[in-house]
Amino acid sequence: MNNIQLLSEPVASTKTTKPIELYIFIDPLCPNAFKLQSMLKKLQLEYEHYFTWRYVLSTELQTLNCVTRRIKGCLTGTDVDITHPALPSLAIKAAELQGKKAANRYIRKLQEHALLGTKNVHSYSALVEIAKEATLDQEEFIKDFGSKEAVRAFQCDLYITREMEVDEVPSIVFFNECIEDEGLKVSGMYSYEIYVQILQEMLDEEIVSKPLPTFEELFQRFQYLTTDEVASIYSISMSDAERELKKRMLQQKIERVSNDAVTLWRLKSSSFSL
Repeated sequence: MNNIQLLSEPVASTKTTKPIELYIFIDPLCPNAFKLQSMLKKLQLEYEHYFTWRYVLSTELQTLNCVTRRIKGCLTGTDVDITHPALPSLAIKAAELQGKKAANRYIRKLQEHALLGTKNVHSYSALVEIAKEATLDQEEFIKDFGSKEAVRAFQCDLYITREMEVDEVPSIVFFNECIEDEGLKVSGMYSYEIYVQILQEMLDEEIVSKPLPTFEELFQRFQYLTTDEVASIYSISMSDAERELKKRMLQQKIERVSNDAVTLWRLKSSSFSL
């Protein structure tokens, strides 16, 4: 595992009752981010009682000042709409100002549209619509989108990325509760078992997994999943996963949405809960 290394100077971590903290470095619209997040879903379900986590947006972008000026133009009517690669990251930071759960709902809805190609996720107007779909306070979101607070939060993520010398995304940095200890940076993607092994070694004890949720509980938490994710979470074959998903679709519990590239299964209800 050549892409796993110790960090001698960890960034100060927020105080928590859980012994491990994960810094997850992603470009939220990169295909590799979707793959890493699929693995993280199972890690959360089985071992989240051992760790907290936060996303660090690591899309290197320029001309933030220009983008925020154009966002203000949308608010005043000077610009009807704008598109820019920086906008999704700024939108996520605006969502974070409403709390971690709100931000997670927003990211999932953003990525759902990105996967299905149902919205231009680099468009200001589409990103505002996604905030409504993710049940955020839309008025607050519009106010925060392009604000100095959102820009500073994104710049902070870029600073952390540079300080930890993260030059590949996705990456995860593991810290334990002893701030004097080195962090462990894992660059790139590995099998699920590797991440479980790292957790166990950092805790220096046998770790115990929680029982997996029912299908219904799984979709209440994550809203949409691929067949592959369901198969991976429950360690079943793709055909078994598809059969179980179709059964619940017939029961009107979930629905299937797809395009030429991907098929997603999601709750029929519009409610969001974590």
